[in-house]
Amino acid sequence: METRIGFGFDSHEFKPGVPLHIGGLALDHPEGLAGHSDGDVLLHAITDALLGAVAAGDIGNFFPPGDPRWKDADSAIFLKLAIEELEHAGFRLVNVDTTLILNAPKIGPIASEMRARVADLLGVDLSRVSIKAKTPEGLGLDHVAQCHAVALVERVPEPEELKSITAEIEAEPPLDDDVVEDLLSSVHGSPKKRVAPVYDTEDIT
Repeated sequence: METRIGFGFDSHEFKPGVPLHIGGLALDHPEGLAGHSDGDVLLHAITDALLGAVAAGDIGNFFPPGDPRWKDADSAIFLKLAIEELEHAGFRLVNVDTTLILNAPKIGPIASEMRARVADLLGVDLSRVSIKAKTPEGLGLDHVAQCHAVALVERVPEPEELKSITAEIEAEPPLDDDVVEDLLSSVHGSPKKRVAPVYDTEDIT
């Protein structure tokens, strides 16, 4: 089974008078995260991790910060596109591990609710989502929120019923007419009966 890893990072500065959104939740806090969209640092990092896993660029390629359409946009939109890109490339999410770095608000008391919300947005079981939080001690980042995200994805196997005749042929020894008919029968049903010519082709001039 083919697996890949994607890494995402995002950072936003706190700003008074702006609603705070982290992990798809609206949090009660005197300052929010400044950004062209809603500034959801956690969803942005996960979005980039998913896109990176399938080498599909980053969030800015799809949602340029100068585009007025994404002003104050819900970051769940960005995450949804990343999931669609992942599926289009033939992969699915195995798990995501994230670390938030910020002084406030405290994430511990709401981590369970945040995990549940992110799992719901990703369409995966809660056990596949990890959200941790650290304080930026000694980094001089008291007014900034950062997030690191790592996503593990795996290729989706083709359903057995969609197995092509090519795959059947590759698994067989050198072909003769009987083998070809057997293959066609196994994939498409009973083979057509051969119709014998009503005249001898050797007599045609």
